[in-house]
Amino acid sequence: MGAIRTAGRPTSTAALLEGLRALDNDRRLQVLEWLKDPTAHFPPQVDGDLVDDGVCGVLIAAKLGVSQPTVSEHMRVLVAAGLVVATRIKQWTFYKRNEPAIAAFTRALRDTL
Repeated sequence: MGAIRTAGRPTSTAALLEGLRALDNDRRLQVLEWLKDPTAHFPPQVDGDLVDDGVCGVLIAAKLGVSQPTVSEHMRVLVAAGLVVATRIKQWTFYKRNEPAIAAFTRALRDTL
C-alpha cells in the first residue's frame, strides 16, 4: 500500500495505522467524544479556556476515573497520532481535538478503504 494524499500532502500508511491504533481504545474514544463539546462535559477551569485552550488533563483523569499517569499515557498516544493537540499553561497540560487532522485522517481512511 502506498502513500495516501490528504490535504495536499502524502500521509503514510504508518501514520494511518498509528491513528487507528490510537482509536483502538474505549477510553481514548470517550475522551475524543467529550472533547467535541468540552463545555458540556467538563466544569469551568481556573486556568485556560475549555474551548480555546483545551481541557486540563486533571479534569480528564477525574472524569475517566483514572490516575494522572494513566490519562497522560492515553493523551500521549492521541497527541502522537495527531488527533489531539497539547498545550502547556503553567504546570498543567490542556488537550483539545485537532479537527483538521481528524478530518484528514477520516478522508485518508475512506480513500484507503
